[in-house]
Amino acid sequence: MPESPSSTSPSHLPPPAALLPPLCDLARDAGTAIMEIYARADPGQRAKPDQSPVTDADHAAEAIILAGLHRLTPGVPVVAEEEVAAGRVPQVDGRPFWLVDPLDGTKEFLRRNGEFTVNIALVERGRLVLGVVLAPATGRLWRGVSPATGHDGVAEEVMSDQTVRHIRVRPVPAAGVTVYTSRTHGKYSDLDIWLRGQGITAAERKIAGSSLKFCLIAAGEADLYPRFAPTNEWDTAAGQAVLEAAGGSVRREDGTPLAYGKPGFKNPWFIARGGM
Repeated sequence: MPESPSSTSPSHLPPPAALLPPLCDLARDAGTAIMEIYARADPGQRAKPDQSPVTDADHAAEAIILAGLHRLTPGVPVVAEEEVAAGRVPQVDGRPFWLVDPLDGTKEFLRRNGEFTVNIALVERGRLVLGVVLAPATGRLWRGVSPATGHDGVAEEVMSDQTVRHIRVRPVPAAGVTVYTSRTHGKYSDLDIWLRGQGITAAERKIAGSSLKFCLIAAGEADLYPRFAPTNEWDTAAGQAVLEAAGGSVRREDGTPLAYGKPGFKNPWFIARGGM
């Protein structure tokens, strides 16, 4: 009989296709908890040791995801943002592990603009296996199995009514590329210099928070997201998996793929591309 996801071990994970449905359910459960706190007058905001904000929603969502992942894949390490902030960092040692950002875009959550996501990704041998990204405020959910580790790549958007559509990066429009940047880290001078150096004509620039940028490129709604500011692996993993599954790429400035399991789980600058 096929092994069920709940009876797995770190050395024998279920196929990605078997993991995606329960991960989507888990992301939606976390999203429900986030939106309940989003509706409150006081979301329980405080500062972490690095002075970045955290809320009750971050912790509530992470608790749901951690419990669910431990049930789904017992023994597989989970590197989660708030656990790391509290000093609880598991040893991954080359094994498969989960990367979780329970509320990517906490500042956007506090601004109440809806541009925040739930991010869950699986990493194996430094490369992404799969990712799930949910935007709780809109109900849009993207999921993807990356071809980087030899699996059959698939990228889909699941609507709030459970309608599923396959997504794919688009060819660059004749009018030029649509470039996304972050609201909190949008350094237009750096972006302008880079675009000129690459000979890229930007027809439109847009701003969005969290990992939405990866998913919108994956869905063919934009083309490019250069990131010239610090990020952590849990910020990018799930969105990158979706983008790779849709035919895009995320690479460092030197052209090498953005890999995972790096010391301190810190990312260098990178360029996320669609069909370019």
